[in-house]
Amino acid sequence: MKLVLPGLLRDELLPRIEAVAPQATIVWYDQHGEPEAPIADAEVLLRWFFTPEQLARLVRQMPALRWLHIPRAGVDGSLIPEIVERDIIVTNSAGVHAIPISEFVMLFALSHVKQAARLHQLQAAHQWREQDMQLRELAGTTMLIIGLGQIGQAIAARASAFGMRVWGSRRNPRPMPGVERVVGEGEWRSLLPEADFVVIAAPLTPLTRGMFGRAELALMKPDAYLINIARGEIVDEAALIAALRDRRIAGAGLDVFAQEPLPPDSPFWELPNVFVTPHISWSSPHIRARTLDIFARNLRAFLQNEPMINVVDKQAGY
Repeated sequence: MKLVLPGLLRDELLPRIEAVAPQATIVWYDQHGEPEAPIADAEVLLRWFFTPEQLARLVRQMPALRWLHIPRAGVDGSLIPEIVERDIIVTNSAGVHAIPISEFVMLFALSHVKQAARLHQLQAAHQWREQDMQLRELAGTTMLIIGLGQIGQAIAARASAFGMRVWGSRRNPRPMPGVERVVGEGEWRSLLPEADFVVIAAPLTPLTRGMFGRAELALMKPDAYLINIARGEIVDEAALIAALRDRRIAGAGLDVFAQEPLPPDSPFWELPNVFVTPHISWSSPHIRARTLDIFARNLRAFLQNEPMINVVDKQAGY
Protein backbone atom coordinates (compact mmCIF):
# COMPACT_ATOMS: atom_id res chain seq x y z
CA MET A 1 0.00 0.00 0.00
CA LYS A 2 1.22 3.48 -0.85
CA LEU A 3 0.68 6.48 1.44
CA VAL A 4 1.07 10.13 0.44
CA LEU A 5 2.20 12.13 3.46
CA PRO A 6 3.57 15.59 4.29
CA GLY A 7 7.35 15.67 4.33
CA LEU A 8 7.17 18.35 7.01
CA LEU A 9 6.07 15.65 9.47
CA ARG A 10 8.47 12.91 8.39
CA ASP A 11 10.12 12.49 11.80
CA GLU A 12 6.80 12.37 13.65
CA LEU A 13 5.00 10.15 11.14
CA LEU A 14 7.62 7.48 10.55
CA PRO A 15 7.43 5.84 14.00
CA ARG A 16 3.64 5.78 13.80
CA ILE A 17 3.62 4.29 10.29
CA GLU A 18 6.23 1.69 11.17
CA ALA A 19 4.14 0.59 14.15
CA VAL A 20 0.94 0.25 12.13
CA ALA A 21 1.95 -0.42 8.51
CA PRO A 22 5.65 -1.34 8.33
CA GLN A 23 5.31 -2.64 4.75
CA ALA A 24 3.72 0.54 3.40
CA THR A 25 5.41 2.63 0.74
CA ILE A 26 5.52 6.32 1.55
CA VAL A 27 5.66 9.19 -0.91
CA TRP A 28 6.37 12.54 0.74
CA TYR A 29 5.08 15.85 -0.60
CA ASP A 30 6.45 19.34 0.02
CA GLN A 31 4.78 22.45 1.44
CA HIS A 32 3.21 23.15 -1.96
CA GLY A 33 1.63 19.71 -2.20
CA GLU A 34 4.14 18.46 -4.78
CA PRO A 35 4.93 14.74 -4.37
CA GLU A 36 8.50 13.48 -4.70
CA ALA A 37 7.47 10.44 -6.79
CA PRO A 38 4.52 9.15 -8.86
CA ILE A 39 1.36 8.59 -6.80
CA ALA A 40 -1.13 7.11 -9.29
CA ASP A 41 -1.35 3.91 -7.25
CA ALA A 42 -1.52 5.58 -3.82
CA GLU A 43 -4.59 4.80 -1.71
CA VAL A 44 -4.11 7.08 1.32
CA LEU A 45 -3.57 10.84 1.57
CA LEU A 46 -2.95 12.90 4.70
CA ARG A 47 -3.67 16.53 3.89
CA TRP A 48 -1.58 19.08 5.74
CA PHE A 49 -2.70 22.69 5.38
CA PHE A 50 -2.38 23.54 1.72
CA THR A 51 -4.97 25.23 -0.47
CA PRO A 52 -8.05 23.55 -1.97
CA GLU A 53 -6.49 24.13 -5.39
CA GLN A 54 -3.33 22.30 -4.36
CA LEU A 55 -5.45 19.50 -2.88
CA ALA A 56 -7.40 19.15 -6.12
CA ARG A 57 -4.20 18.98 -8.15
CA LEU A 58 -2.85 16.27 -5.87
CA VAL A 59 -6.07 14.24 -5.88
CA ARG A 60 -6.25 14.31 -9.67
CA GLN A 61 -2.92 12.49 -9.67
CA MET A 62 -4.37 9.75 -7.44
CA PRO A 63 -7.01 7.69 -9.30
CA ALA A 64 -6.57 4.90 -6.73
CA LEU A 65 -7.20 7.16 -3.72
CA ARG A 66 -9.53 5.52 -1.19
CA TRP A 67 -9.07 7.57 1.98
CA LEU A 68 -8.31 11.22 2.76
CA HIS A 69 -7.57 12.44 6.29
CA ILE A 70 -8.00 16.11 7.24
CA PRO A 71 -5.89 17.60 10.08
CA ARG A 72 -8.71 19.64 11.60
CA ALA A 73 -12.39 19.35 12.46
CA GLY A 74 -13.72 21.66 9.75
CA VAL A 75 -13.74 20.11 6.29
CA ASP A 76 -15.28 23.01 4.35
CA GLY A 77 -12.02 23.55 2.41
CA SER A 78 -11.53 19.85 1.69
CA LEU A 79 -14.86 18.76 0.24
CA ILE A 80 -13.90 19.70 -3.29
CA PRO A 81 -15.64 18.04 -6.29
CA GLU A 82 -12.66 15.76 -6.84
CA ILE A 83 -13.35 14.28 -3.38
CA VAL A 84 -17.13 14.49 -3.10
CA GLU A 85 -17.83 12.94 -6.50
CA ARG A 86 -15.61 9.91 -5.93
CA ASP A 87 -15.92 6.95 -3.60
CA ILE A 88 -13.32 8.28 -1.18
CA ILE A 89 -13.56 7.97 2.59
CA VAL A 90 -12.94 11.28 4.35
CA THR A 91 -12.01 11.47 8.02
CA ASN A 92 -11.23 14.55 10.07
CA SER A 93 -9.46 15.37 13.32
CA ALA A 94 -12.54 16.32 15.31
CA GLY A 95 -11.72 16.53 18.98
CA VAL A 96 -8.05 17.47 18.78
CA HIS A 97 -8.87 21.15 19.32
CA ALA A 98 -11.62 20.64 21.88
CA ILE A 99 -9.50 21.45 24.93
CA PRO A 100 -7.87 24.71 23.76
CA ILE A 101 -10.99 26.02 22.02
CA SER A 102 -13.26 25.30 24.98
CA GLU A 103 -10.77 27.02 27.28
CA PHE A 104 -10.76 29.99 24.90
CA VAL A 105 -14.55 30.24 25.10
CA MET A 106 -14.25 30.52 28.86
CA LEU A 107 -11.59 33.21 28.36
CA PHE A 108 -14.10 35.23 26.33
CA ALA A 109 -16.86 34.68 28.88
CA LEU A 110 -14.70 35.50 31.91
CA SER A 111 -13.18 38.53 30.21
CA HIS A 112 -16.70 39.84 29.66
CA VAL A 113 -18.14 39.38 33.14
CA LYS A 114 -14.91 40.41 34.89
CA GLN A 115 -14.33 43.40 32.56
CA ALA A 116 -10.78 42.35 31.76
CA ALA A 117 -10.33 45.01 29.06
CA ARG A 118 -11.34 47.78 31.48
CA LEU A 119 -8.99 46.43 34.15
CA HIS A 120 -6.10 46.45 31.67
CA GLN A 121 -6.93 50.06 30.78
CA LEU A 122 -6.87 51.07 34.44
CA GLN A 123 -3.55 49.30 34.94
CA ALA A 124 -2.04 51.10 31.94
CA ALA A 125 -3.29 54.41 33.38
CA HIS A 126 -1.98 53.57 36.87
CA GLN A 127 -5.49 54.02 38.27
CA TRP A 128 -6.99 52.22 41.28
CA ARG A 129 -10.76 52.34 40.76
CA GLU A 130 -12.33 49.42 42.62
CA GLN A 131 -15.43 51.42 43.56
CA ASP A 132 -16.27 51.98 39.88
CA MET A 133 -16.14 48.32 38.89
CA GLN A 134 -19.33 46.27 38.78
CA LEU A 135 -18.10 42.75 38.12
CA ARG A 136 -20.40 39.80 37.62
CA GLU A 137 -20.28 36.01 37.96
CA LEU A 138 -20.63 33.25 35.42
CA ALA A 139 -22.40 31.05 37.96
CA GLY A 140 -26.14 31.08 37.40
CA THR A 141 -25.96 32.46 33.87
CA THR A 142 -27.16 30.55 30.81
CA MET A 143 -24.94 29.52 27.91
CA LEU A 144 -26.47 28.35 24.63
CA ILE A 145 -24.05 26.31 22.51
CA ILE A 146 -25.04 26.04 18.85
CA GLY A 147 -23.37 22.81 17.79
CA LEU A 148 -22.74 20.08 20.36
CA GLY A 149 -19.98 18.24 18.56
CA GLN A 150 -16.79 17.37 20.38
CA ILE A 151 -15.83 21.02 20.76
CA GLY A 152 -19.33 21.97 21.88
CA GLN A 153 -19.35 19.17 24.44
CA ALA A 154 -15.98 20.30 25.82
CA ILE A 155 -17.35 23.84 26.13
CA ALA A 156 -20.39 22.49 27.95
CA ALA A 157 -18.22 20.62 30.45
CA ARG A 158 -16.25 23.73 31.33
CA ALA A 159 -19.27 26.03 31.46
CA SER A 160 -21.06 23.56 33.71
CA ALA A 161 -18.02 23.45 36.01
CA PHE A 162 -18.38 27.22 36.42
CA GLY A 163 -21.95 26.75 37.59
CA MET A 164 -23.55 27.90 34.35
CA ARG A 165 -26.80 26.52 33.01
CA VAL A 166 -25.96 24.98 29.64
CA TRP A 167 -28.27 24.49 26.68
CA GLY A 168 -27.27 23.24 23.28
CA SER A 169 -28.32 22.07 19.84
CA ARG A 170 -27.26 19.23 17.58
CA ARG A 171 -28.56 17.46 14.50
CA ASN A 172 -29.66 14.41 16.48
CA PRO A 173 -30.60 15.65 19.95
CA ARG A 174 -29.95 13.34 22.89
CA PRO A 175 -29.09 13.80 26.58
CA MET A 176 -25.51 14.92 27.09
CA PRO A 177 -23.38 15.34 30.24
CA GLY A 178 -23.41 18.87 31.57
CA VAL A 179 -26.16 20.02 29.21
CA GLU A 180 -29.51 20.74 30.81
CA ARG A 181 -31.44 21.02 27.56
CA VAL A 182 -30.61 19.65 24.11
CA VAL A 183 -32.69 20.66 21.09
CA GLY A 184 -32.56 19.89 17.38
CA GLU A 185 -30.48 22.00 15.04
CA GLY A 186 -33.52 23.97 13.88
CA GLU A 187 -34.82 24.75 17.37
CA TRP A 188 -32.04 26.80 19.00
CA ARG A 189 -33.54 30.13 17.91
CA SER A 190 -36.36 29.71 20.42
CA LEU A 191 -33.75 29.70 23.21
CA LEU A 192 -31.97 32.91 22.21
CA PRO A 193 -34.19 35.26 24.28
CA GLU A 194 -33.14 33.51 27.50
CA ALA A 195 -29.41 33.00 26.86
CA ASP A 196 -26.76 35.16 28.50
CA PHE A 197 -24.01 33.72 26.30
CA VAL A 198 -24.48 32.36 22.79
CA VAL A 199 -21.60 30.27 21.47
CA ILE A 200 -21.38 29.32 17.80
CA ALA A 201 -19.60 25.96 17.56
CA ALA A 202 -21.26 24.57 14.43
CA PRO A 203 -19.44 23.48 11.26
CA LEU A 204 -19.61 25.63 8.14
CA THR A 205 -21.97 23.95 5.68
CA PRO A 206 -24.41 25.22 3.05
CA LEU A 207 -27.08 25.12 5.77
CA THR A 208 -25.10 27.05 8.39
CA ARG A 209 -23.56 29.68 6.12
CA GLY A 210 -25.09 33.01 7.12
CA MET A 211 -27.55 31.37 9.53
CA PHE A 212 -26.90 33.86 12.35
CA GLY A 213 -28.05 37.24 11.15
CA ARG A 214 -30.28 40.20 11.88
CA ALA A 215 -33.28 38.12 12.99
CA GLU A 216 -31.22 35.99 15.37
CA LEU A 217 -29.43 39.00 16.85
CA ALA A 218 -32.80 40.65 17.44
CA LEU A 219 -33.84 37.68 19.56
CA MET A 220 -30.87 38.03 21.91
CA LYS A 221 -31.12 39.88 25.21
CA PRO A 222 -29.58 43.38 25.35
CA ASP A 223 -27.07 42.12 27.92
CA ALA A 224 -26.25 38.90 26.04
CA TYR A 225 -22.78 38.14 24.68
CA LEU A 226 -22.01 36.35 21.40
CA ILE A 227 -18.96 34.09 21.02
CA ASN A 228 -17.86 32.68 17.66
CA ILE A 229 -15.06 30.10 17.53
CA ALA A 230 -16.47 28.21 14.52
CA ARG A 231 -16.35 29.99 11.15
CA GLY A 232 -16.86 33.66 10.38
CA GLU A 233 -19.13 32.91 7.42
CA ILE A 234 -21.79 31.51 9.75
CA VAL A 235 -22.53 35.03 10.99
CA ASP A 236 -23.88 37.98 9.00
CA GLU A 237 -21.05 40.32 9.96
CA ALA A 238 -22.76 43.50 8.77
CA ALA A 239 -25.76 42.74 10.96
CA LEU A 240 -23.47 41.93 13.90
CA ILE A 241 -21.53 45.18 13.53
CA ALA A 242 -24.79 47.14 13.51
CA ALA A 243 -26.06 45.33 16.61
CA LEU A 244 -22.79 45.95 18.46
CA ARG A 245 -22.66 49.63 17.49
CA ASP A 246 -26.23 50.17 18.63
CA ARG A 247 -25.64 48.15 21.81
CA ARG A 248 -28.51 45.83 20.94
CA ILE A 249 -26.32 43.12 22.44
CA ALA A 250 -23.66 43.59 25.12
CA GLY A 251 -20.69 42.45 23.11
CA ALA A 252 -18.92 39.68 21.26
CA GLY A 253 -15.82 37.52 21.48
CA LEU A 254 -14.74 36.74 17.92
CA ASP A 255 -11.91 34.42 16.96
CA VAL A 256 -13.08 33.85 13.36
CA PHE A 257 -14.10 36.13 10.52
CA ALA A 258 -15.42 35.86 6.98
CA GLN A 259 -12.18 37.38 5.70
CA GLU A 260 -8.94 36.35 7.36
CA PRO A 261 -6.65 38.00 8.17
CA LEU A 262 -9.18 40.58 9.33
CA PRO A 263 -8.62 43.71 7.19
CA PRO A 264 -7.08 46.68 9.04
CA ASP A 265 -10.12 48.81 8.19
CA SER A 266 -12.65 46.36 9.62
CA PRO A 267 -15.01 48.02 12.12
CA PHE A 268 -14.50 45.08 14.47
CA TRP A 269 -11.07 46.42 15.46
CA GLU A 270 -12.48 49.65 16.86
CA LEU A 271 -15.66 48.46 18.54
CA PRO A 272 -15.16 48.79 22.32
CA ASN A 273 -17.47 45.87 23.08
CA VAL A 274 -15.65 43.35 20.88
CA PHE A 275 -12.76 41.07 21.82
CA VAL A 276 -10.94 40.27 18.55
CA THR A 277 -8.47 37.38 18.34
CA PRO A 278 -6.68 36.09 15.20
CA HIS A 279 -8.27 32.63 14.74
CA ILE A 280 -5.98 31.25 17.42
CA SER A 281 -8.39 29.55 19.83
CA TRP A 282 -7.25 26.16 18.52
CA SER A 283 -3.59 26.73 19.36
CA SER A 284 -1.85 24.23 21.63
CA PRO A 285 1.49 22.38 21.58
CA HIS A 286 -0.43 19.09 21.71
CA ILE A 287 -2.51 19.45 18.53
CA ARG A 288 -0.07 17.88 16.08
CA ALA A 289 0.47 14.74 18.18
CA ARG A 290 -3.28 14.28 18.69
CA THR A 291 -3.90 14.66 14.96
CA LEU A 292 -1.25 12.13 13.97
CA ASP A 293 -2.48 9.70 16.62
CA ILE A 294 -5.97 9.81 15.06
CA PHE A 295 -4.45 9.25 11.62
CA ALA A 296 -2.44 6.25 12.87
CA ARG A 297 -5.47 4.79 14.62
CA ASN A 298 -7.54 5.12 11.47
CA LEU A 299 -4.73 3.74 9.32
CA ARG A 300 -4.75 0.57 11.41
CA ALA A 301 -8.54 0.34 11.05
CA PHE A 302 -8.32 1.01 7.30
CA LEU A 303 -5.77 -1.77 6.80
CA GLN A 304 -7.80 -4.23 8.86
CA ASN A 305 -11.11 -3.23 7.24
CA GLU A 306 -12.52 -2.14 10.60
CA PRO A 307 -14.70 0.88 11.46
CA MET A 308 -12.82 4.18 11.40
CA ILE A 309 -13.42 7.15 13.70
CA ASN A 310 -14.34 10.69 12.66
CA VAL A 311 -15.77 9.65 9.29
CA VAL A 312 -17.21 12.69 7.51
CA ASP A 313 -20.65 12.73 5.91
CA LYS A 314 -19.64 14.35 2.63
CA GLN A 315 -23.19 15.39 1.81
CA ALA A 316 -23.88 16.96 5.21
CA GLY A 317 -20.47 18.63 5.24
CA TYR A 318 -19.24 17.36 8.61
